[in-house]
This record gives sequence, structure tokens and C-alpha cells, in this order.
Amino acid sequence: MFKLTSLNLNGIRSASSKGLESWLAQSRPDCICVQEVKAQAADVAERFEQLADLRGYFHFAQKKGYSGVAVYTRHEPSDVRVGYGSTEFDAEGRYVELRFDSGSTKRSIISCYFPSGSSGEERQQAKYRFLEEFYPHLEKLKREREFILCGDVNIAHQEIDLKNWKGNRKNSGFLPEERAWMSKLLGDAGLVDVYRQLHPGTTDECYTWWSNRGQAYAKNVGWRLDYQLATSKVAKTAHIASIHKASRFSDHAPLTIEYDYKI
Repeated sequence: MFKLTSLNLNGIRSASSKGLESWLAQSRPDCICVQEVKAQAADVAERFEQLADLRGYFHFAQKKGYSGVAVYTRHEPSDVRVGYGSTEFDAEGRYVELRFDSGSTKRSIISCYFPSGSSGEERQQAKYRFLEEFYPHLEKLKREREFILCGDVNIAHQEIDLKNWKGNRKNSGFLPEERAWMSKLLGDAGLVDVYRQLHPGTTDECYTWWSNRGQAYAKNVGWRLDYQLATSKVAKTAHIASIHKASRFSDHAPLTIEYDYKI
């Protein structure tokens, strides 16, 4: 069995101060993919290189205090890929892939942080550029190996994926173009939204992010922005999915899925 968690930290130092390591020691995932580390290599050294006996592999953003992703794992990877070959977005620290290859068996665990377009039109256009170039990368990867991509995708795919869908139809994260991209990824590209495979109709219980404005968390006015996207062979082995809300480490909640799958 392979237990995999994904969490946007909104800063590794902040999340750690809120009990993240204690929770990891208790929940004992085999691997946790994190986004928005918001730290540099010097900040991580001798402090966050490991979390609860999991060793971390990072992709830091060039800009201090911005973005950054990591995969913490119990298993030694055969290779680590930092960035996906983007001249524009690799500098932003958005992609790290751990490969676990043995003979003809090729498997990857990926942590990815998709751009947000909520700050304005300029970043929304950047988000569209990211989606356009990231899609063929995932298509190519799927032809070569099995994988699970964990990440803050910054897209609520369906109406059941956010509380106030009617009022957000013109807002970044729920725009028709973004949702169409997700539909194509899960249709033509053949990837699987593993949480939705296990919980196809869940509404209020599916949210993983809540705005810090107003009483969004208290009122459960949330969005499902965090995903585990897998190749179909791996997705078929998933059997338990849970979203941890009993304690808060950031404005996102950890998404954990258990697979009958060996790394």
C-alpha cells in the first residue's frame, strides 16, 4: 500500500509552526508533495531537508519568498527532475518529479504548483501559457511512464467543486477556458482525477481551499483546487481518499489517497 498526501503549505516555515511535522509523524504517509514552499535552499538546509523521517527534494523559485515545490519521501528515487523544460515557468519553482525506475517498470511522483490568475489579467494570461505548454508535457510523460501528479492546480473543474459556482463563473479558477483544459486532460489525455473517481458526487466535503477573507472556512465556502492526477493503471489501485480538516496548517487542507501500488 502506498499512502500519498498533497498539500499547499503557504510557506513551509508557517506550516511547520502550526504542527505539520507532528501530524505527518502521526499520519505516516509514504510520500507528501508540497507546494508554495516559499523558501530558498539556505532556508531549508539543516531545518526542512527532512520532515517526520521523509527526505525532501525541492524546486526553488528564483524569487525569494515565492512559489517552490517539494516531494518528501521514504523511498530513494532513481532520478530527480527539477522543472519540466519551460523557459518561462521553470524559474518560478513549479515542478519536481521523482522517478522510481526498476528494470522496465517506470513510475513517477510529481509535485506541481499551477499559476494563479487571480491577481489580474497579466497573470491570467501567464496561466493560460502554462496550461498550453504543460499539456503536451503530460501527454508525453504518460506515453513513457506511470505517474501521479499532486498539486495545487488552481482550477475548480466542475460546479460541485466550489460552493458559489454561479458567482465565480467569470473569476480565475473557474473560467470556461480553464475548466475546458481540465476536461481535455481528463478526457483526451486520459488522466484520472483520483479523488473524483472515488467520490464522484461529493460537494461540501470535497473542498481543499478557503479564502482568508470573511468567514469562508467557518462557513465552508470553499473550492477544490488540490488534485491527485494519475495514469489510469495507477488510478485503478486507489481505494481511500480523505481531506484532513481537523487541524489547519495553511489555507489549504491536505489531500491523502491510498493506493495498492508499490514504489
